[in-house]
Amino acid sequence: MRVGMYGGKFYPIHMGHVYAMIQASAMVDDLHVIVSYDDRYEREVLVQGAKIAHIPYSIRLRWWTQLTKDMPHVHVHAVEEIQTGQFSDWVKGAEAIKAAIGKEIDTVFSSEPSYSGYFDKLYPSARHVVIDPARETYGISGTLLREDGPIKHWEMLPDIVKPYFVKKIVVVGTESCGKSILVRNLATLYNTVFVEEYGRTFYEQISVGEAVTIPGDYPQIAFGHKNLENEQLKQANKVLFIDTEAIVTQYFSIAYLGKRQPILDEIARLQNYDLWLFLEPDVKWVDDGTRSFGERKVREKNNAILKGLLHEHGISYKAISGNYQDRLNEAIRLVDELLWG
Repeated sequence: MRVGMYGGKFYPIHMGHVYAMIQASAMVDDLHVIVSYDDRYEREVLVQGAKIAHIPYSIRLRWWTQLTKDMPHVHVHAVEEIQTGQFSDWVKGAEAIKAAIGKEIDTVFSSEPSYSGYFDKLYPSARHVVIDPARETYGISGTLLREDGPIKHWEMLPDIVKPYFVKKIVVVGTESCGKSILVRNLATLYNTVFVEEYGRTFYEQISVGEAVTIPGDYPQIAFGHKNLENEQLKQANKVLFIDTEAIVTQYFSIAYLGKRQPILDEIARLQNYDLWLFLEPDVKWVDDGTRSFGERKVREKNNAILKGLLHEHGISYKAISGNYQDRLNEAIRLVDELLWG
């Protein structure tokens, strides 16, 4: 066997798909993985009632490209296949697949024996090889992942795919309201990683305090924080806890310099978090040597400024107050609700 084809929507890719691809790649000289897509059908039909949002085909194409980067005889293509429920869809799809591959296909791989009738007509000179039709190696399917959500079947996702589905939870608030300790405690409880507040790290690295900040510090802090998020996302176990973000950085620019910076607003508009936890400043203010706003009226004023910024950006957040135990328990309840619904 020389040229093989393995195709599907891969919505999303799971370990069963990876197993089939690896097996198929061992049987042919060249394997072509086809990511078929119909954007309208996927948005309006496939994910209706599902526990995942629409996955653009470019993401699925990227996953396969990353998974096969060390396999020079495996080639990945995206092919649009409009879904109307007619056999003509299969015919048009097969024509597009043949054009993408550009070689005669002598083997077609799938995990569905029922596809033989279709493939006999579409690829008459090719053999249909069915790989693990009972899903004994990996008991998972794309349908099950969509119905239950990826968190429930986390170990069935390739490591390349997992970061896409990690739930990102950001904890925000003004200074000395318990953000850092809550983030660390939650990460420990959920056996995952966290993103620390990069502003503190930034000023420690340049050996100056926040009292001598300059406008150029804040974009550096925001970008540095995003880099940390991207790195920790790769290591996260289902959920990533994040201490502050660009809107809080904007708040600090206003608090320390009286200056609002458009670049921080632009960074904030690009952010996408699954849950915002807002900590009210009703715990004791602690002077750790870097803080400046301990007076009650000042804390309340700054709290209002930060809430105003969040409102401007259309952020819906969950406010948490009370003592540290109350905050922890309420955060756990909200995180569990997000993860398990």
